[in-house]
Order: sequence, then C-alpha cells, then structure tokens
Amino acid sequence: MIYNIYHKTEFSYQNDVTFSHNLTRLKPKDTYAQKLLSFEMEVSPPAYESSEFIDMYENTNIHMLIRKPHKSFSVIGKSTVEISTSLVEEHLASLKIHSITYEEALKRLSKFHVDDVLAKQYLFESDLIPYASQAIKDYVLESFRKDRDMFEAANEFMQRIFNDFKFVSGFSNITTNVETIFEAKKGVCQDFAQFAISALRSIGLPAKYMSGYIETLPKEGEEKLFGADASHAWFALYIPNAGWAEFDPTNNIIPKEQHIVLGSGRDYNDISPLKGVVFSSGNSKLSVMVDVRKVETITQAST
Repeated sequence: MIYNIYHKTEFSYQNDVTFSHNLTRLKPKDTYAQKLLSFEMEVSPPAYESSEFIDMYENTNIHMLIRKPHKSFSVIGKSTVEISTSLVEEHLASLKIHSITYEEALKRLSKFHVDDVLAKQYLFESDLIPYASQAIKDYVLESFRKDRDMFEAANEFMQRIFNDFKFVSGFSNITTNVETIFEAKKGVCQDFAQFAISALRSIGLPAKYMSGYIETLPKEGEEKLFGADASHAWFALYIPNAGWAEFDPTNNIIPKEQHIVLGSGRDYNDISPLKGVVFSSGNSKLSVMVDVRKVETITQAST
C-alpha cells in the first residue's frame, strides 16, 4: 500500500507574535513494515533557522525559529509512505508464535535481559499517563490472568475497551485523566490509548503511545472530501521474547496496512505534531486539517 498524507496545523493569534520557537513532528517513521518515500514541509512565515534531529524515541523532530512578526503560523507536512502487507503479516505471525504468558512476562521483566532494556522505559508513569487506580487494575486483570497468553490477553483487553467505552468527541482533551475516562466510559482515540497504557503499566507491563493516521472511507456512493481525516492514536504492548504488538481499541482492530505510524513515545507529549513558545499576548486559535489517500496497491505477479 502507498499513501499520501497531508497534515496542516495552523495557529491564529489575537495580536502579533514577534518571536517564536517551534518543534514539529510531522515526518513519519521508517519501521519494519513502513518505508518513508518522500517528505516535505511548508512553513509560513518562513523559519529564520531550522534544524532536524532524532530523539530518544526515534521520532524526527524539526526545530524552527521564527523572527518575522506574524498573526498566523502554519506548518504543512506532505508525506508519501509505503506499507508492506506481507511484512506486517510476518510480524503478527511471529508475535503469536513467540508470545508468552503474563506470569512468564513478569518474571522475565523482573530480571536483566538485554533485549528488554529499551522497552523498560515504558514501564513508568509519564506526564499524561500516571499509574492507574485499583479499580482500573482490576479491570485490566480480567483479561491478564497469570496463565493467559499475552497476545490473546491484550487482544481481549482491546475488544473490551471497544465494547465498554463510547466514542464521544468534545467530552475530553489530551490532559483529561484516565480515571475520568474510566468512570465516564467515553472519550476519543487518545483517551482510549492512554487509558490502556496506564492500565498495562500499572500491572507491570511496558506500553507505549502510538501516533499516526488511519485512512477513513466515505459512505458508499459518496466522494471523499479533502481534509476529512484526522490524526489517530493507539497503543503498543511489549511482549518479552516476541516484541511490540499494536492494538487499536477505538476501532477494535490489530493495526495492519491501514495504520500509518507518525511516531511513538511515553504519551502524547512525546509525539505532539506541533508545540512551541511564542512572544505575544491575547488568545490564539488552533485548526488542523488531515488528508490520507491510498494512491496505489502493490502486488507481485505470480510466476
């Protein structure tokens, strides 16, 4: 699969901004199954200076300094990515074969193993994802019994979130705590991902926040409108001996070729598309437009 992605973030300010520092994360990752074919970024007003670096979570960050006074600031990321369906299927098959039980995972994570070192940073609380209450622990442990296969348990946990929680936009924002989401049983994709991660970390399992896109399809007979898509979030669970397994509780699916990875981290703060510091006064308004288009399906001719 090949996708074109258009992601525009724009701020409008009440008064002039005279100076600003900005950090963007709009360049999709190269992963085991995803290849970045092209990327370009348009910035208005133009950056006085910019630099690119890879952070500790392997996300591409672009730092920009804006010196020209302005009342609006926009960043447009245009990307083309290729996703290999066969590599995704191979990875999923390997996860299922090498998955271990929850009890075995806890024993291994309690000791040093070189393959687990990088994953262990996702065991701990982060700014937006604290450890969960006992009620949430009890909820996740309904799926994660000691003798239960980790992949099967996580798949069931994802399905339960999908069935028990309602997708309601406007109820929350990215800072709404997981206890509120659990009590209300509603939210959006970021809430469901952060809730799942909090629950999993609270029972001793590494989990990370996945950020990216998923193509939305119009109703039958209707044409897709440009900008009808949105950023998406899901979670990944580390299974010792197997690797990272991704789950999308918003749609109750295991991500395959339809999920495009922008980046990952401990929580949303590590992969927010745009953040910065401005010298100005008054209010500001944020608008976001995302478009994801499948442009080609690659198939190999049989011989």
